[in-house]
Amino acid sequence: MVNSAAVRSKVRVADEAWIAVASLHRRKPAESDFSIDEIMDEVNELRVNGEVRPGVYVHVIQHCVANRPANPANHRMLFETTPGRRRLFRLGDAAHPDRVNGRIAPTPRDIPSKYEGLLSWYQVWNKQAREGDTDEDDPLLRLRGSGKHLWADEHADEYVRRLREGWS
Repeated sequence: MVNSAAVRSKVRVADEAWIAVASLHRRKPAESDFSIDEIMDEVNELRVNGEVRPGVYVHVIQHCVANRPANPANHRMLFETTPGRRRLFRLGDAAHPDRVNGRIAPTPRDIPSKYEGLLSWYQVWNKQAREGDTDEDDPLLRLRGSGKHLWADEHADEYVRRLREGWS
């Protein structure tokens, strides 16, 4: 029989990165994302695994980032908002095709029990963020209707007919 405390003593580096970013989001709800330095400061402060392993940095930079090519891990735990900044991945975020089936959060059995509350917090945060999204949040959808002045003085069919004049 495996001792669950022993299993939890070696937290995966991907889960350690997720815990640090989730902890930042929870403590600083007004912040939409965090610099890599802020995340690594949180990793060093939390010391989830007792010691900070070098692999955590690589996971924050690449291995856990949904909208970057998988290399080699395909996790979707973090999202690059702008170069050098990350937030937790939310369902509906764009992800690289290589990461379609990647994990988005740790499982309760894989993290220390004192961090399990972050998982339920994440479920609520993720749902609220999705419900709060509107067309105005998407830069392409905000463009809807922006060119209608081009044919405002004529019917769309007349506009197309005029454009096609002289075609053979």
